[in-house]
Amino acid sequence: MDEIMESKATDVQTSASRFVPMNLALGRGLDIGTANLVCAARSLAGETIIRAQRNAFIDIVSNPFTKNMLTKLDVHYVISDGALCVLGDPAFEFANIFNRNMRRPMRNGFISPNETDALPMIKILVENLIGPPREEGEVCYFSIPAEPIDMEMNVVYHKGIFEGILRRIGYVPRAMIEGHAVVFGELADEDFTGIGISAGGGLFNVCVSYKTVPAISFSISRGGDWIDENVARVTGIPISRATFTKERGVNLMKPKNRIEEAIAIYYRNLITYTIDALKHEFTQSRSLPTFPEPIVIACSGGTTMIEGFTEVFSEEFESSGFPIAVKEIRRASDPLNSVARGLLVASLSEK
Repeated sequence: MDEIMESKATDVQTSASRFVPMNLALGRGLDIGTANLVCAARSLAGETIIRAQRNAFIDIVSNPFTKNMLTKLDVHYVISDGALCVLGDPAFEFANIFNRNMRRPMRNGFISPNETDALPMIKILVENLIGPPREEGEVCYFSIPAEPIDMEMNVVYHKGIFEGILRRIGYVPRAMIEGHAVVFGELADEDFTGIGISAGGGLFNVCVSYKTVPAISFSISRGGDWIDENVARVTGIPISRATFTKERGVNLMKPKNRIEEAIAIYYRNLITYTIDALKHEFTQSRSLPTFPEPIVIACSGGTTMIEGFTEVFSEEFESSGFPIAVKEIRRASDPLNSVARGLLVASLSEK
């Protein structure tokens, strides 16, 4: 694995700020999403500290003036095979300014097989986000997708890559399925019993848990990127513009124009698809526990942050004929960081 990570040299010219390990408790949570990377740590005073970065980069023209300007603005970039690549959040800004699409190290929840610079770029992004451990043997829980039910893909290679990255930084890696991390982050008051859904950019991850024990876990190969790609296709705009429009502020219950209408249509279709998949897994599973009381469905992830998500989810769920009683469908109070918070809970529990 180390040989794989060293297979492509990159020369880091300037570095984004990292977690400073002083005054932090031992243990990290790292949510590795298709669209965003999120790291959670706990201060010695008990405060949860969150850092996030877009999981993306973009190559731009390299010249001394550009390098000096990026350095002055504290924009993180690397030189890879002579090309200047801007990393993280600034890549999204550059993509919109120049009407281009970002390059993504991951696709559909996994390391992208089509992006030649995926491994070195994501290694740099993770290392700058999480920083070094406070001491040898510090644990870092990181998210992995559950096995998808609608595409041929397994998590073995993906899991191994990030285990290798974290070991090289100095952590002891622990993998946790993304939907299970939502349960840890959102369902403590329900004794970690219920359904956790992580609605990410590449995948929707689902976990049915009883008293912390996962009974059903799966993912589907649609997420926020699927929405953006389809909206771009039917409206004739770049994918980055569809993403920008979606994140700028759209109400799924009250779309205002053609692009927002397309976003609302594909959101509803994706939510229905997820509920149908969950219903199918419930009816087919032989290991499902008997829930003595109605359960909670907790939804998290960047794709849930759009206005009207919970209302659309509730409408589609009510008409689905779901086989068990559900008392509440709620969105995480901190949707983008919920998985990282749950991973941090698991990491701290090892003490």
